[in-house]
Amino acid sequence: MLNQRLQQKLLQKLSPQQILLMKLLQIPSMALEQRIKQEIEENPVLEIDEENDRDNESEDFDEQTKDKEDQQKEVDVNDYLNNDDVPSYRLNAGNTSASDEHKEIPLIADMGFHESLMSQLDLKDFPNDKKIIGTTIIGNLDEAGYLQRDLNAMVDDLAFTQGVTTTLEEIEKMLRVVQSFEPAGVAARTLQECLILQLKRMDHSPSVKLAVTILDRCFEDFTKKHYDKILKRTHSEEEDLRDAINEILKLNPKPGNAFGSSNNANQYVIPDFIIENKDGELELTLNQRNMPELRLSRTYTDMLESYGENKHRKEKNDSQRDAVIFIKQKIDSARWFIEAIKQRQNTLLVTMKAIMDYQHKYFLEGDETMLRPMILKDIAERVTLDISTISRVANSKYVQTPFGTFLLKSFFSESIQNDQGEEVSTREIKKILSDCIVAEDKSKPLTDEELTAILKLKGYPIARRTVAKYRELLNIAVARLRKVM
Repeated sequence: MLNQRLQQKLLQKLSPQQILLMKLLQIPSMALEQRIKQEIEENPVLEIDEENDRDNESEDFDEQTKDKEDQQKEVDVNDYLNNDDVPSYRLNAGNTSASDEHKEIPLIADMGFHESLMSQLDLKDFPNDKKIIGTTIIGNLDEAGYLQRDLNAMVDDLAFTQGVTTTLEEIEKMLRVVQSFEPAGVAARTLQECLILQLKRMDHSPSVKLAVTILDRCFEDFTKKHYDKILKRTHSEEEDLRDAINEILKLNPKPGNAFGSSNNANQYVIPDFIIENKDGELELTLNQRNMPELRLSRTYTDMLESYGENKHRKEKNDSQRDAVIFIKQKIDSARWFIEAIKQRQNTLLVTMKAIMDYQHKYFLEGDETMLRPMILKDIAERVTLDISTISRVANSKYVQTPFGTFLLKSFFSESIQNDQGEEVSTREIKKILSDCIVAEDKSKPLTDEELTAILKLKGYPIARRTVAKYRELLNIAVARLRKVM
């Protein structure tokens, strides 16, 4: 049975403007320009304020032209006009002299890893079905150069997709052909096979022969650095083992990555913030390079005004009303976006200013041991913002300092008490731990127990399991795997 009643609820909902701001806060500066372009394409009312952009560009241009004018004032033009002697080289075609060197600038052919292997396969005089097998093998190599497809599965692939009937033995023969291509070690199925393939291309010196034996018979012991077991199994001397290991260390475990490829282009970090030390005073700026000024399109605002002036007329039809509604929606959306961009800039600056003040000593000196323990809540309380907002600002944002460019998230760390009862940052302990491992004797690396004792002597009484945890966070292996012969 249906009935009516009054009910009171307390709900918290985000407005579309707040949702837009939260999304923009997560975007780093290098992706913000693309997001603005996308919004301009989707909303015809939003456009770039080219007048302000030109004013900014003209200021930079004026500074450059001042320097050029100063240089030109120092030059007397008559010195050039009064010279009637015309050099002979100016009468030659191309305005060159006999002493000029003709150098051609070499162009780099950007050939990818797989394309290089295919070109080497084309140089081989194989029947068409053999080339199809070779092409299939090359197509199944990953970017590191390893064959990820099982050979038995490739027999079925060739039969169903290429119409080529073949056997496992024929595929293995073509695999050995591809493995003979450059770079050495390509088309291996395992790391062990990759390293052995590279060693077999080298001269057959005693150290190389022993290296092949180690990888072939003692690969597991080698990966775990059980050198005593390797010495017993290979019946070799310690010096010979050291030479063989040095040969192995010269090899490339990922031959495909060493090959120049456009797919492996360098990724450059564009900082969102820039901190400069001006005579002991820290100056913070927000990186707004390539970020255009936005405004509402005058065409659409004038159009809306004209509709408003004629709203009293009766001949206003449904299509005109729909047009007015459409323009109003787009104008509101454009205003929200412009306002969200401004709020984003303000939130970023306020948050980064609070972080800079909180870690003032570090940004002045650059010493990681001066970093204070800092969590998201500490900054949220300073700027009176929600912790989730601070998290969005800290994630994927970079700050450029006089000591390098760092991920903003890396400055946040938990605290731990030293032997004097003072709270210190866990990052400070990680730095000391890293320095100890860098300075250790590589023939006798420090164990976790020894590192715990060293930290205790320095005034950081932490447990061995905590040392092991920090070591793993620093991507540092255990002492046995750090040992060098």
